[in-house]
Amino acid sequence: MKKNMDRREFVAHSAAVAGVVLGSGLFGFTRPQEPVPDYSNESNNSYDLMSEVLKYRKIDAHAHVGLGPETPRDHIDIADRLGIETLVISKPVTRGEGPPSEFIANNEFVLKAVKEFPDRFKGQMTVNPRYPKEAMDEINRRVDQGFVGMKLYTQVKINDPAFYPIIERFIELKMIILMHTGIGNARVIMNETEPEGMSMPEDFVDAAKRYPEAMFQLAHLGGGIDWENACKTIKDYKNIYVDVSGSNNQSDIIDYAMKYLGEDRMFFGCDNSFYQGVGHVIAANLTERQREKIYFENYNNILRKAGNHVD
Repeated sequence: MKKNMDRREFVAHSAAVAGVVLGSGLFGFTRPQEPVPDYSNESNNSYDLMSEVLKYRKIDAHAHVGLGPETPRDHIDIADRLGIETLVISKPVTRGEGPPSEFIANNEFVLKAVKEFPDRFKGQMTVNPRYPKEAMDEINRRVDQGFVGMKLYTQVKINDPAFYPIIERFIELKMIILMHTGIGNARVIMNETEPEGMSMPEDFVDAAKRYPEAMFQLAHLGGGIDWENACKTIKDYKNIYVDVSGSNNQSDIIDYAMKYLGEDRMFFGCDNSFYQGVGHVIAANLTERQREKIYFENYNNILRKAGNHVD
């Protein structure tokens, strides 16, 4: 490791190293045997990474429970280490047809987690638009229970006509729809095994044009999608937001999104890749004000529309 790193190089490296240390022990990881280097006394490299990480309020706009062996308590523990005060959680149906019995059970799991940590979790429901009556009943039930949005996966594309009644309902509710996003078609040919219901950036545009009053969240710029194509495709559609979650550590994702989307259409999120999500924002070439917006204010403003914001 070279000693005379500029700030951005140092932050990018340190965010990854610190994240491994912070997250180790939570999910069966093993701590590094050698201590993490301390560059705080190096000439021109005096930089307290964790002080900067912890000074920002954070809402994780893309979080999950029940998709792995981790418990809701595990997620709270690591959120505490990284200064994430609120996690917007869901449990989408990630395989198969997604019948009502399954999406209702998943929403019950989310509700239980929210009740266990009401000051830390906000719940998002999941449904399957192929079951219109059951889906609408479930939406109304979960809104009454305090859920703040929706996360869907690959059962139905976001621009499928089956989705229209749900989008219209969410316009009434003033809530955002978070949709899993596929690879995109600018540089990568989709694998034939991708589900037919996988939403692409072009599908978001189609839905956004039809429903300019709706709010859509394109998932995980750092989740392995073609993020350059995604940003270019949605740039003119102000009701499409992005979250920066995912484990893809390419260093210029946020800088690129800033160029095409601006500072008001990006949300901090982790998609359970916690240190990468925090590190993306710290390592990006942003002003203090832009970090405050991405980490906290942008998504809180979305929650505020329905009265679900964090004080």
